[in-house]
Amino acid sequence: MITDTVADYLTRVRNAVMAKHKVVEIPASNLKKAITKLLFDQGYILSYKFEDDNKQGMIKIALKYHPKTKVPAIHKLERVSTPGLRKYTSAVDMPRVLNGLGIAIISTSNGVMTNKEAALKKLGGEVLCYVY
Repeated sequence: MITDTVADYLTRVRNAVMAKHKVVEIPASNLKKAITKLLFDQGYILSYKFEDDNKQGMIKIALKYHPKTKVPAIHKLERVSTPGLRKYTSAVDMPRVLNGLGIAIISTSNGVMTNKEAALKKLGGEVLCYVY
């Protein structure tokens, strides 16, 4: 049984990027769907599709690569908060990822959002991961 579903999600995406796969399938949950939408909105993935089977459903993610050099859009996915050690931040102490070039995905009381959105809305929350 998987105890940290977000870490499993990030590991599946990370492994698919390293293996140069075009599509990766991940078991769905509401948190994973929100993270997937954020990655798409920020331009880290090409597209996504939520497929509903009669169980929990699947997320199909089309990974994004540079057309000529084949360099992936996602260079690093790093899990920050774990079930054993949760990491929280306030709106004032919002983390900067790669000096503002990357994003931190924050789970706030208003939903999952990037560190930049959370800082604008003056919200703090749990720091799920860094993406760059």
